[in-house]
Parts: sequence; structure tokens; C-alpha cells
Amino acid sequence: MRKRLFRYLLPLLGIGAASAAVFLFVFMRPLPVEVARPAENVPIQVFGLGTVEARILSKIGFEVGAALVELNADHGDQVKEGDVLARLHIAEQEARVAKAGAGMVNGEATVKMAEAAVGKARAVLAQKKQTNKRKQTLVARRTVSVEAGEEAQMEEEVADAELAVAISDVEVAKASLEDAKAQYELEKVLLDHHVLRAPYDAIVVQRHKELGSVLSPGEALFTLVAPETIWALAYVDEARAGDLRVGQLAEVRLRSLPRQMFEGHVTRIGIESDRVSEERRVYIACDRCPESFHLGEQAEVFITTGVLDKALLVPETAVEHFSGTDGTVWTVEDGALQRREVKVGHRTLDSRLEITSGLPDGARVVSTLRPGLREGRAAKVLEDTSP
Repeated sequence: MRKRLFRYLLPLLGIGAASAAVFLFVFMRPLPVEVARPAENVPIQVFGLGTVEARILSKIGFEVGAALVELNADHGDQVKEGDVLARLHIAEQEARVAKAGAGMVNGEATVKMAEAAVGKARAVLAQKKQTNKRKQTLVARRTVSVEAGEEAQMEEEVADAELAVAISDVEVAKASLEDAKAQYELEKVLLDHHVLRAPYDAIVVQRHKELGSVLSPGEALFTLVAPETIWALAYVDEARAGDLRVGQLAEVRLRSLPRQMFEGHVTRIGIESDRVSEERRVYIACDRCPESFHLGEQAEVFITTGVLDKALLVPETAVEHFSGTDGTVWTVEDGALQRREVKVGHRTLDSRLEITSGLPDGARVVSTLRPGLREGRAAKVLEDTSP
């Protein structure tokens, strides 16, 4: 009976011993862990995705409407400020200019006639004054009747009034002449509006109409862009945009040139953020630009907001209960595992977090979480993984 019992207990004892050995090996042996180490000269960058745009882009056309009779530019052409890009049919407007010119000549003749009438009225007034003076002398001597004297006085006053009217006619004629001149200048300006000139040195992005088209006033004929104002418009998450400043260095990667990075700097930060996507608009001017550009092309932007001279960086996955400013990490202290509440600073593009405080002297932060982490358990450092 005892032999049979011993025969059954022996395997159970063996299994128990093996289980204890496995338990001790798995749960009590020093756990191999990877830890982070301080890094130097770490760039802190912010990523933004956007497009290639232009600060100066204009859709230009004529201020007047007519048929298009001349085109001197097309897609891709480089034009200089003042270059004639297109012309409209001008026969009707030239006739208006000629009519306005004739009106101006007529106005000048009217002024001359009114000035001549003033001279005549002055002469008549002088004559009436002399006549009235003689008759008033004769009335005093009783040589002529009082009625004759009164008639002479009245004729002088009428002549004086006629002179005033003639002077007023001169002023009216001059005003009409100025109006005719203004109308002539207006028609000349409208005639000049039949010629479309480049407002600045530009590249023609698109030509919207062809010869013979009848354009309405203000209708776009060309789309122009100033090549020196090309920039990248990037949308940056508000959570990462707090350290952005105008003038910070940036790198731009175009979708069509994925193996090249173009240098630039932040030239403008939008005051108004997108309320739906919660992103901030950031404009990057290029310092080293590509040979050609394509508006609307997708661009990846990397903005350097600062450089950490020396910092302890751990992967974000190694920080538990991360709130954005603090979290919990595992540390190796005197060969045993501990948990510590730490404060977090900057975040790198490769999802590493800067530990700013909360670590005791000599503590090393576990960079890769793995099964078996337990406070107080012995740990063996395998290697440092941070660069």
C-alpha cells in the first residue's frame, strides 16, 4: 500500500518541483530590460502637412468689355511688369475719344466767344457811363429834362448788368470746357483699359480665354503668380504649435521630389486656426527653392522649434498614463524595478518624450515595456537604446 502511494506521489512531487523551478526562473530571476540614456543636441521639430501656394497670385482681366483681338502670353510664359498681354477691339472707344476731343474744341470756342462778349459789354458800359455823365450835367443846368437824365441813368445800369451776365457766361463756358476736358481724359483712360498689361514680374499660370472671345468687365483672362513669393502652407496640430515662431528654420519635402529636402523658414503664422480640424496655418518661405513649382502640390514640412543640448528621452510607449505633461515610467534603481511619476517636457517627431523631473539620482528609465515588470523585482540592464 505504501509503495503504491509512494509511486503516485513521486510524479506529483516531480511536477511540483519543476513548477517551482519554472516559477523561480520566470518570476524571480533578474528581468532583462532596455533602458534609455541621455542624448545630446536633440532637435525638436514640428510636422505639418500642406500644399505649395503663392503669396501673390492674381486673376487679371479688362475693366471694360469687348472682343479679344490680341493675345501675347500663354501658360508658363514669364512676363515683365508693363508687358502688353492682350488687347480688345477699340474702334468704338476710339470714336468716343474723337467725339470727346471735338467737344473739348467746341468748349474752347465757346469760352472765346464769351470772353469777346465781355469785351463788348465793357465797351457799351463805358459808353453809357459817359452819356449818363453828360446828361446829368445838362439836367443840373436845366438844359435837358429830368426824364432824359433818368433814362440815361437807367441805360448805364442795364449796361452794367449786361456786363455781369457776360462775365458769368465766361465762367459757365470755362466750366463746360473743363467738363469737356475731363470727359476727353475719361475716354482716353477707357481706351487705355482696352490694353491689358502685366502688373508685376510674373509667370502665367493659366490663360482662360482665346482670340475672338467677348469678355465682360472684370472677367478673368490670365492667372499670374509672382515666383519669388512661392511658399508652403502647412497645417500644424494645435497641440504641437505652441512653440512655433516666425523665423524658425524649416525643411520642406515635395511629393514629386521625395528624396530631396528644401530649406526654408517660417515667415507667417496664421492668427486664426481651423475650428474644425483644430490646426494652425503656418507659411514657409523657401531659402533654397526647387527649379520649378506646381501650385497645390502636397508638401511635408518639418519645423525646428528648438534644440535640446542634453536630455533624457524615452519612447512615448514607455510612459504609462501619459496626460500630456506627466506620466508613469518604470525605472531600474539599485538593480530592482520601481515605478515613478515623472514630468514630461518636449516631444520629438519619433515619439520620444523628454523627462524633466521626478527621477531619483542613479535611476535609469526602462525604454521598452515587457511582461514581467513588477515593483521590487530584480532587473538586468541589457543595453542603452537611445541614440
